[in-house]
Amino acid sequence: MREINNIVILTGAGISAESGVATFRGPDGLWKGHRVEDVATPEAFQRHPILVQKFYDERRAKLQGVQPNPAHLALAQLDAAWGGDLLLVTQNVDDLHNRAGSKRLLHMHGELLSGLCLACGERSPVAGNLSDGPVCPHCRQSAMRPDIVWFGEMPYQMDRIESALSQCDLFVSIGTSGAVYPAAGFVRSARHYGALTLEMNLDPSDGSLYFNESRMGKAGELVPAWVDDILSSGTRFCDVMLKR
Repeated sequence: MREINNIVILTGAGISAESGVATFRGPDGLWKGHRVEDVATPEAFQRHPILVQKFYDERRAKLQGVQPNPAHLALAQLDAAWGGDLLLVTQNVDDLHNRAGSKRLLHMHGELLSGLCLACGERSPVAGNLSDGPVCPHCRQSAMRPDIVWFGEMPYQMDRIESALSQCDLFVSIGTSGAVYPAAGFVRSARHYGALTLEMNLDPSDGSLYFNESRMGKAGELVPAWVDDILSSGTRFCDVMLKR
């Protein structure tokens, strides 16, 4: 029996796919009709800023038609009830974790409902279209770009994430492919510091071999069941075995 106090949870596109948010590069994914190089790099924004702005404007507008699913809600329940340290790190740029009620939340790849000033670098809430050129409310000097971490850019708050991984007793990965770094390396970091590791995914990920346990199925079913188990056991969690 292993005592669990500090938890780090990583979520990816799979958890939001069940709410109707298109996945990264699936058959009907976000990038269909667009090369990644055309919409998700700093160079793309320099070449075709209006194209890039409109691409993210469309994604932002689509958020109004989706809702948090049972997996988002269960993680918010865990956040509210867990007495130890907990950090929920999401690779997703949607606001479904926020709307579900998660507070100890970090968006490592940025947020659709935020703009990044091209002049002062401040981040500001955005509800409408950035292609309309709203001025930064902080410096009043510049328009804003999407507050999205593009390929070639450093994710947000990596020092905080690495610190949490070094101190966690349990690392949980939900709905992520295990193919995009640096997030794909979190499981190995957590194991290096002695944490137990649990994966919940629709299919095995590229990093499944690094987890003590992998549970395959829908996040909306697996996550609520896991949250019920861990909350009912207090600070002791017996279901993840040291298999590797």
